[in-house]
Amino acid sequence: MTTRRPPRSAPRSGADRSAAAAPRGRRAARADAPPRKLPAEAEREDGPQRIAKLLARAGVGSRRDVERMIEEGRIALNGAVIAQPAPLLTSLDGLTVDGNPVAKPVSTRLYRFHKPADCLTAARDPRGRKTIYDVLPKGLPRLMPVGRLDYNTEGLLLLTNDGAFKRQLELPASGVERTYRARAFGDISQAQLEELVMGIEIDGIRYGKIDANLERRTGRNQWIEMTLTEGKNREVRRVLEHLGLQVSRLIRTRYGEFTLAGLDMGAVEVVPRDELFKFRRHLG
Repeated sequence: MTTRRPPRSAPRSGADRSAAAAPRGRRAARADAPPRKLPAEAEREDGPQRIAKLLARAGVGSRRDVERMIEEGRIALNGAVIAQPAPLLTSLDGLTVDGNPVAKPVSTRLYRFHKPADCLTAARDPRGRKTIYDVLPKGLPRLMPVGRLDYNTEGLLLLTNDGAFKRQLELPASGVERTYRARAFGDISQAQLEELVMGIEIDGIRYGKIDANLERRTGRNQWIEMTLTEGKNREVRRVLEHLGLQVSRLIRTRYGEFTLAGLDMGAVEVVPRDELFKFRRHLG
């Protein structure tokens, strides 16, 4: 037989509620505390860490880049090539990449770069095409591109010396918006573009929400502005081509809070530290 608790005769005072809610020892406190949200790769900042994380923070590349370098045998510790699984380390001492000692990490820097078209977002190209590093001014520190722009795409490309920060900006889960302007030939209506807000699937690939607006039209040529957060490979071009349009020019005008405004073609400019700090605090 189950005995039901009689209803309370009167609401408790604030003091009574506080006393009732007070934890009864450590075990009760842990039980009452809300569950902690741990990152996917929770790692201590003050103890042994993965080599990929250490080298990413030192600006060698993203964690994926470093893991690829390890597979290629390009990273060594005290002269011995590192193999997978790599050991955990507490410092960069003795680490080399392509035989060169790894410098200690410096403070995170972010640059805005106006990437020209006909320029590859890569360190090198087997086909000998021009890369962004052929265009960037000499004397800059070692910088990595945040995401990529296609060979024929121009516009804002962010560059950083911090591999972990680069990866954070690239992840769709971070929700960082990218805005593009596309000049396209063909027939399209604003109503068709607005349907993209629900996402679209093309050839088995699902593209998330896209905010698209028809800016202006001249005959069958029009400029379309598109804002998205995923940035999958050739996403804007694939979506517009799926809608029956031919893209003749594509420009990225914004990445997060940073825009292309005031940058000449091929120019690069460091983001002021206060703006970077504000952005990172908002990013989490």
